[in-house]
Amino acid sequence: MSHAKTPEFHTIVVGGGMVGAALAAELAQSGHRVALVEVQPPGAFDPEGDHDLRVSAINRAAQRVFQSLGAWEGMLALRAHPYQAMEVWDAAGSGRIRFEARDLAEPDLGHIIENRVVQRALWDRLEQDPMVEIIAPDTLMGLDVRRSHAELMLASGRRLKALLVVGADGARSRLRELAGIRVNSRYYGQQALVATVRTALPHEDTAWQRFLPTGPLAFLPLGDGRCSIVWSADDARAEGLRDLDDEAFCQALADGLDYRLGQVLETSRRAAFPLRGSQAEHYVRPRLALVGDAAHTIHPLAGQGANLGFQDAHALVSAVCAPGVSDAGDLRALRRYERARRGDNLIMMRSMEGFRYLFGSEQPPLAALRGLGLNLAHQVTPLKHLLMRHALGLGEHRT
Repeated sequence: MSHAKTPEFHTIVVGGGMVGAALAAELAQSGHRVALVEVQPPGAFDPEGDHDLRVSAINRAAQRVFQSLGAWEGMLALRAHPYQAMEVWDAAGSGRIRFEARDLAEPDLGHIIENRVVQRALWDRLEQDPMVEIIAPDTLMGLDVRRSHAELMLASGRRLKALLVVGADGARSRLRELAGIRVNSRYYGQQALVATVRTALPHEDTAWQRFLPTGPLAFLPLGDGRCSIVWSADDARAEGLRDLDDEAFCQALADGLDYRLGQVLETSRRAAFPLRGSQAEHYVRPRLALVGDAAHTIHPLAGQGANLGFQDAHALVSAVCAPGVSDAGDLRALRRYERARRGDNLIMMRSMEGFRYLFGSEQPPLAALRGLGLNLAHQVTPLKHLLMRHALGLGEHRT
């Protein structure tokens, strides 16, 4: 840009988690001078250390973005595990569906990667990029949006100016709050329990998910033969499970998965977090945009939360770096991003709520309907392939 009053940064990204770091790297690769503000930078990764409790199922679309950024090899070098199949079945009925990568001639259905591995590999990439200034640890304190730029005030006393400020600072986004953007949020009355477990039978590089009346239980395969589990359960059930001793918890897990992987032999420590669905009323304002959990959160039963955030980041870069866009904070460009993502994210959120209601009911007509739907999707090959392509992120929006 040629005019003299251009701020020192094109874009300031607030929040350096997985989605914020991916966004900063994509913007920098597209020629933006980026500041990344993060309160808690990631530590060094110890490959001999235990698995983190928070993992994501990274789909093909996100993988391609990471490959284009030069961060994918770093993730594989730290710790990542491809899975070949996914099996889903209903505890209260006869419904079952199985997806296999070979049915689509794909090498895998995705990779199970710890969130901190994704973040660490992206930060390794950012730390080498002359277009990125990492400001961490530091905290956002104030926001001043003007006609020509936005200004941030940080706890360190530093003031930053940019054409665009992006909130990637999570479900309790400080930037969203300072911008006065309201969020519609609903608490699902459920908590997700996470742990790493060892099972008697091999996981077969398969992601297993069983729908129980109190919520879905997923076993996600890890490279050392163990599984990362996510058990979403109604509050009372979740709290009961959290308070069990290890032996009783392992027994409850084996029973919950109907002994598909035999007995559960050991478990790590457990953590639980409340489940909410939320949508920001606006994803954009003049000179401001929200991505990832700052813009929306969904029920984890399809494991798509992180992938939706990466799609947000990619769509925002596409909008503000499009030919003819000279000002990244221009509302017309930002609205293109909002149109591209808000509807899709809302549909995904409502779909997950519908699934949760459908599979959480023990009423015989609904149980029969579930069984019919799962079995039909399993048997109708074009429908099954469509669902698989969508989960892989290989739909219309290829990256």
